[in-house]
Amino acid sequence: MAEKLTQKTVEGLLTDFASDSPAPGGGSAAALTGALAASLCEMVARLTLGREKLKEAWPAMERVLAKAQHLGIRLRELVDEDTEAYASVVTARRLPKDASGEKAVRDRAIQESLLRAARVPLETLRSLAELSGLALLVAEKGAQGCITDAGAAAVMIEAGAQAAAWNVRINLPGIRDAAVKDQLGRDATAALALALETAARIRPIVDTKLSERRGT
Repeated sequence: MAEKLTQKTVEGLLTDFASDSPAPGGGSAAALTGALAASLCEMVARLTLGREKLKEAWPAMERVLAKAQHLGIRLRELVDEDTEAYASVVTARRLPKDASGEKAVRDRAIQESLLRAARVPLETLRSLAELSGLALLVAEKGAQGCITDAGAAAVMIEAGAQAAAWNVRINLPGIRDAAVKDQLGRDATAALALALETAARIRPIVDTKLSERRGT
């Protein structure tokens, strides 16, 4: 069994991304970025819990901690699933197509693999949209000393969501089922809008809290 991308060292993973192989690529990077953002949300929640002066925020931080852990686990899985989905498209396109019946088998395999290659980054995108709400909570209610960590999570969510949305779109032209293709496109557009709009609300919160810390 091949070693999972997320089980590699940071150096090994970065080397894989930098190689002349097209996978892992942008879709896996989107999921990895989301997993980092989830970890930052967890960190802020943990550093807020237990601080008496922030006791009113504890219930919200407990919810953040539980949901961020769940999303982080799923996003780490999606790092590998995106690379596997790309590989399935390559494998399908290499199937023989000359003998009787081979073309139909190949065409079916290509359609199934393209759907998979679109649905995996769509799940990444949906996870990031959900995670954006948690980042907003930690920015609003988390320990003020962690405000830049909440901000870092927000910009990672923005980047990951945009990358995931592009990786949905690139697979849509080859999908023949018009209804399925349109639904995937609509779902991606809605999830991207939610992720970006929520993450954008965090930027002014970060700037305001940083200004307050400077006394300006």
